[in-house]
Amino acid sequence: MNLPHMKLPGLIVPPLTPFNADLKVDEVALQAGVNYVVEDCNAAMVIAAGVEAQEYHYLTMEERKNLISKTIQFVDGRCPVAVGISHPSFKIAIELAHFAEKHGAQAIQLLAPLRPFGGEPTQSELIAYFEAISRETPLPIVLYLNPGPGANVSVPATIALSQLERVKYVKESSRDLSRVSRLISEVELNGHAKYFTTMQMLLISLQLGSSGITLPPPAAMLANKVIQAYVAGDMQEAARLQLQFALFPSRWMHNGLTPTMKAAMKILGIPMGDPYPPYPPIGGTELKALEDYLKTTDLGFKT
Repeated sequence: MNLPHMKLPGLIVPPLTPFNADLKVDEVALQAGVNYVVEDCNAAMVIAAGVEAQEYHYLTMEERKNLISKTIQFVDGRCPVAVGISHPSFKIAIELAHFAEKHGAQAIQLLAPLRPFGGEPTQSELIAYFEAISRETPLPIVLYLNPGPGANVSVPATIALSQLERVKYVKESSRDLSRVSRLISEVELNGHAKYFTTMQMLLISLQLGSSGITLPPPAAMLANKVIQAYVAGDMQEAARLQLQFALFPSRWMHNGLTPTMKAAMKILGIPMGDPYPPYPPIGGTELKALEDYLKTTDLGFKT
């Protein structure tokens, strides 16, 4: 069953984390970013401190919890919030799950982890990890699949995890159409969990039966327009909008997703600060090229 007020097909959106000069979370800018995600991007669900683009790894546990509580506060019940609880220790993940419950979250998001001692986990190890957390919290789980920071989970293991009682949503980061189409068929269409892909896969995954995608702002605004055109049955407009993802953000992705999204937000008039150091912001001719491109898109450029 869908969470109350969750608009599907739709977007699961992680607001960017703005840092001030002291490298503390800028709560005023965070609130503006959350409002943008909820109101302008029409988020079906907001992720609080749950994906790498949110730079939560740089925070102490106290700071991470504060980011979570402030995000829930700023969303203010306008849509469901899933709290990121990812951690190699299932005990700390459970601690964060209880914190999420206490502060009114509607779900938790959990990265399928690598082994802390190295190597890819087996299917049985992944199931044991998720079952250990599921026993400790009543909240539905968003299974987060992102090879690199997390495990490279096989198709059979993904299907098995989606069949766990608490796993209600799956976030897929690959851009492999054969994998995505099979998992939409075996996970979403078989009724195990709602399946979300990523921006480059948006339109085709909607056509195949997925529930939407997960992506940060401001790309989420463009994605919302793709979904609205698709729902309205205007496939020509949906394809025109989707094609804008061919260049944005890929042309600037050598800088990293977070620097690209933060630069775009600044250009659009909603500054989210710079990437956490030592990683530099996009500048110079690249920033100008990004600004020039955004003016040609449907992202709502502010003059």
